[in-house]
Amino acid sequence: MDKDAGAALRDPVICVTGLAHEVPAPGGPGCDPSAFLKVKKSRKFMGVQDDLAVVCAGRALEMAGLAGRPLGERAGLYLAVGYIPFQEADIGPVLDASMEDGRFSMRRFAEGGYQRAHPLLTFKCLPNMPAYHVSVNFDLQGPYFVTYPGPGQLYTALEEAVAALREGRVDVALVGGVAHQRNFLVEHHFRRIEPPVPADRLRDAGAVMILETEEHARARGAAVRGRLESLSVGYEPGDIAASPPAHAPAEALEYGPASLPLALGRAWLSPRPETHLRHVVAGRDGILGESTWLRSSLPGDAS
Repeated sequence: MDKDAGAALRDPVICVTGLAHEVPAPGGPGCDPSAFLKVKKSRKFMGVQDDLAVVCAGRALEMAGLAGRPLGERAGLYLAVGYIPFQEADIGPVLDASMEDGRFSMRRFAEGGYQRAHPLLTFKCLPNMPAYHVSVNFDLQGPYFVTYPGPGQLYTALEEAVAALREGRVDVALVGGVAHQRNFLVEHHFRRIEPPVPADRLRDAGAVMILETEEHARARGAAVRGRLESLSVGYEPGDIAASPPAHAPAEALEYGPASLPLALGRAWLSPRPETHLRHVVAGRDGILGESTWLRSSLPGDAS
């Protein structure tokens, strides 16, 4: 969307009608999606990323005035999911059963080591599972786009959502990112890149925004929270095992693919909201994203 981004965004106007984010405290209880689950027993299949996706989607839909409505085939889901998470306690039994003469043995792993993992473990860590739980609990039956694993990938999801809205393929687009980063495997990954990222900079995070064309939002009487003013997505090849390019904005904490909608939520939903937000990201995977957003003044605003 680099060359004609301005023209693409002028007609129709893409607006935000719902926003929600969640950043659980490290070592805390996390978030509980039970209030949004159609089948309470499905919680046993859910991991941290699934919890974050369902909670944020549910709250964003409530803000957009879409809670409790079957969204059906005219609603799409565009989601970026973080690195695959594992706790050391989950990996330990698999590794122990796959060792031979002090070294990892692929033969032993294939013959039975992999079976030492808990049978529900894959349901809780696969990147497509957050999309499944959101779609089944909120009756999304339209197109979907799931990508992985960094903040740049969220921009590819946003680009796809904007195109779908502009072309009339969907009326409502749920765009979001979730990441479970405070766990053994993801922390191990960030220790290996150059330069390493300390675990205390990583955060579990989720954020979802509801996008519509302004025409559709007005027609159903929804409050327009703000508008997407510009969007640019590019690519710059680099070393995926290294930190972002030098021109990437420095951030004290890493929120993974939740970064953009989280920044938007914090800017617009704070007691003293910001009117304009410019967000820039340069991902370790080479994806470059930039967007600008304009918050609407809503009745009762003090800003």
